[in-house]
Amino acid sequence: MERRDFLKIAGVSAATAAAAACTGSKTPADTQQKEPGTMTYRKGPKGDDVSLLGYGCMRWPTTTDAEGKTVIDQEQVNALVDYAIEHGVNYFDTAPVYGQGESERVTGIALGRHPRSSYQLATKMSNQRGDYSYDFGVKMYRNSLKMLQTDYLDYYLLHSVGGSSGQLTSMQVLEKRFFENGLLDFLLKEREAGRIRNLGFSFHGDQQVFDYLLSVHDKYHWDFVQIQMNYVDWNHAHTLSARNVNASYLYDELDKRGIAVVIMEPLLGGRLANLPQHAADQLLARAPGASLASWAFRFCGTKPRVMTALSGMTYKEHLVDNLSTFCPLEPLSESDLELLEKIAEDYVKFPLIPCTDCKYCMPCPYGVDIPGVFAHYNKCVNEGLLEEDRQSPAYRKARRAYLVSLDRNLEKLRQADHCIGCAQCVDACPQRIGIPGQMRRIERYTEDLRRDQSPL
Repeated sequence: MERRDFLKIAGVSAATAAAAACTGSKTPADTQQKEPGTMTYRKGPKGDDVSLLGYGCMRWPTTTDAEGKTVIDQEQVNALVDYAIEHGVNYFDTAPVYGQGESERVTGIALGRHPRSSYQLATKMSNQRGDYSYDFGVKMYRNSLKMLQTDYLDYYLLHSVGGSSGQLTSMQVLEKRFFENGLLDFLLKEREAGRIRNLGFSFHGDQQVFDYLLSVHDKYHWDFVQIQMNYVDWNHAHTLSARNVNASYLYDELDKRGIAVVIMEPLLGGRLANLPQHAADQLLARAPGASLASWAFRFCGTKPRVMTALSGMTYKEHLVDNLSTFCPLEPLSESDLELLEKIAEDYVKFPLIPCTDCKYCMPCPYGVDIPGVFAHYNKCVNEGLLEEDRQSPAYRKARRAYLVSLDRNLEKLRQADHCIGCAQCVDACPQRIGIPGQMRRIERYTEDLRRDQSPL
């Protein structure tokens, strides 16, 4: 598809009403469907029942406190957790760095109101930001137990392995984070003691690191591995970024070894729930009553090695819609999978920035809202607002809509033109986006629109 054709037909995706919510009845079957209205469970490494829908706790709802500061809304989080547990969700995934460092505490308060046996906790060793010392890692681990109000963790991960840092290669970073300092040995002892029930890692980046960690599986016995997987990344992650690894390769290597798979970014940072209109129309024609998000989740759930697929459900409507998908899961047919692959092939031709809004790049030392800039740009691409031909009849309308939307959604001091190219964000980005280069490109495009003297 040509870029101009895409821009003409791209639009806001259609939303559909969610189906009724489900109950949390269990079944001894490993992966199979339950009676209508019940959550689908998979067997965990220790034989425990794990809800196929997992709750990702990175994007909890926020509110403004008495001092005007944005904080996580504990009351809303409590309500979301209560509803999720009531309807069968039992896997909750957080990390010390989520929610500006507040996710573990807030999640611990919400879950602490329920019996410990009714949920499973996953958190991470998030020591990827420079301090690779043993003492720092152990302190982080113990603080996680404290914040989550528990004396054991069901699932613990070496967080975001595969990235480089400055002059260090990805393998050197891995060695310094977990091997040279003795942290992995410490975590293995914690697993032996039962304070960690399952030990694994989450992967972003260099395939060499992934392959190495699987090569030592017989020595360390990874209980599970968390990977980014969705129907676009399945065969086209490498197309979106040359440094990314196709999810099909990651999944197949784990499947060969019988390692449980946890899925992150099943919606590709929400973008697969907001497809261009021509792609949305194809899915709506196939299943008129299903949301676009449900297709992405069903894709993940159709793979039998997947233990749980994480969703950062900020609002109750997201939770209700996802429950309707997993209660029970209806696996995709071969023709469904072929349709999604066709959509994926078209999708990777679109001029989108592959940001998943993980916020690992934040805070920017110069105040730029990096995920916000990229989200606004991608939204404008989807809505056909990037019209560069000044002779086009649509140019003036698109120009006005783009500039008005930009200033409404992003404070001027947080826009792309305030990026100085320091590149501190680059190593932190799990999608391997050349952030300074993309900021310059967006800045140039925006500045060209502003220099145009045509009235808005």
